[in-house]
Amino acid sequence: MSDRPVLHVKGRVLTGPDDVRDELWVVDGRISYDRPVGAREVRTVEGWALPGLVDAHCHVGLGGHGPVEPDVAEKQALTDREAGALLLRDAGSPSDIRWTDDREDLPKIIRAGRHIARTRRYLRGYAHEIEPDDLVAYVAREARRGDGWVKLVGDWIDREAGDLAPSWPRAAAEAAIAEAHRLGARVTAHCFAENSLRDLVESGIDCIEHATGLTDDLVPLFAERGVAIVPTLVNIATFPDLAAGGEARFPRWSAHIRRLHARRYDTVRSAYDAGIPVFVGTDAGGTLPHGLVAAEVAELVTAGIPPLQALSATTWGARAWLGRPGLDEGAPADLVVYETDPRADVRVLAAPRRIVLNGKIVG
Repeated sequence: MSDRPVLHVKGRVLTGPDDVRDELWVVDGRISYDRPVGAREVRTVEGWALPGLVDAHCHVGLGGHGPVEPDVAEKQALTDREAGALLLRDAGSPSDIRWTDDREDLPKIIRAGRHIARTRRYLRGYAHEIEPDDLVAYVAREARRGDGWVKLVGDWIDREAGDLAPSWPRAAAEAAIAEAHRLGARVTAHCFAENSLRDLVESGIDCIEHATGLTDDLVPLFAERGVAIVPTLVNIATFPDLAAGGEARFPRWSAHIRRLHARRYDTVRSAYDAGIPVFVGTDAGGTLPHGLVAAEVAELVTAGIPPLQALSATTWGARAWLGRPGLDEGAPADLVVYETDPRADVRVLAAPRRIVLNGKIVG
């Protein structure tokens, strides 16, 4: 044992939905359920402990007009940390944020590389903008650059049609997803509309972001294939403002996204009821601020997901889906402590009592 102080977390340690322990110890930055012998200094924290929260859709290093400077990316990551989000899946960024791996005071980040979009069919400065013939090559590139994920833009507004439309022909999507899988990466896609979903799911995609276009006829397909969704409801809440801004130029698009917004809670509840995996993501970065993970969990509950399952969508279940440990023996001590039981009221997530990252109290 080193001379680093031992941390004693005491109270109720929620190691799983139905697994509660009375205490854990943090020794040399890692979790132990055995009382250490010979510790010179012990600091005790009391409360309800959870694994560090997961934001499975955010963008560190991305601002409203594209990449941001490292100091801004650092502030984004620190804001997530202060909210208790200690594991982030960065769902597309034009910035190279690999330097964050060397910072033990910043959340752990799983990167999906840079967005891959159709030419002039996405937000300027965000993505590689390419044509279908180049999709396989760019997916292979981002699969090698990322941490096991690739992010496609599955649909966006088609200015000629005046509405949302798929970005990729099915054959191109099939080939690109197969190449990502060959390289050991999973594929996710931004999708707002209905008409982009079937081809992507039948092509083998692993996850759909937003999934506002998920309709009753598509739900069984998602459930059968085990395709997860990350609804980003705190982002979908902005649809009415987007619709108002685009009304004059694209009235069909504006009416469409208003309909998607109106049924957003029913869409998420139908997915959950069918057994589709649902995970917490905020879409922070770009236009939304970071640190919204608690608000997104509350939105899932508003949509009708039971509180315990909404909690799992940002803790035990999300970490298992991403292949990262929770409060396991020997795992890095990344945890958040609350005053009261978050299973009883998920709103407590908005007020962490203590935040522990890599075994150190950072908040």
